[in-house]
Amino acid sequence: MPRIAHWYVHAVDGFNRGLGKVIMWGVFVMAGILLWSSISKTFFNPSLWTLEVAQFAMVAYYVLGGPYSVQLGSNVRMDLFYAEWSIKKKAWFDAFTVLLLIFYLGVLLYGALGSTAYSLGYFGREFPEFYWELIVAFLTGGPAAAGEVMGYIERSPTAWRPVLWPIKVTMCIGFFLMLLQTVSELIKDIATIRGETI
Repeated sequence: MPRIAHWYVHAVDGFNRGLGKVIMWGVFVMAGILLWSSISKTFFNPSLWTLEVAQFAMVAYYVLGGPYSVQLGSNVRMDLFYAEWSIKKKAWFDAFTVLLLIFYLGVLLYGALGSTAYSLGYFGREFPEFYWELIVAFLTGGPAAAGEVMGYIERSPTAWRPVLWPIKVTMCIGFFLMLLQTVSELIKDIATIRGETI
């Protein structure tokens, strides 16, 4: 394998491993929010923010922890024949399924980018234009100029009405990192097929 493939695999695996270990502690944040929600409903007035914050924490927990899960191979697999196959045959099968996953994650990322642009107030047909305008405005005029590019900010229809773009940005980051990790897995599968190690 080329040196850049080795570098890519080690960089992506290392980053996602570190992020995954930090994100896995997020389960305690989620548990704390849900515990507070139960306590406040029982003893005080119910807290308006707990439902959205718990949902946002759960989304962040899953999408940012997803790349580490892909790296560990802890995804669900129906194992009728797979366990009996040779290492190379498993690598061929894994490479095929990773290619499908790359396509699927690309579609999810594209949709998440469009949804994020919508949440930031862009209602045009092509959202890449919006991101270009936003970046140029930020670089030339700072946060105030970037704020002028944004339109109506989408909010949750609940009583608390939090803005939705932060969680949508988190989803974009998570899908992008998962896409990078699946490419890393594909490189590792190709190396296994060729009888090499990374």
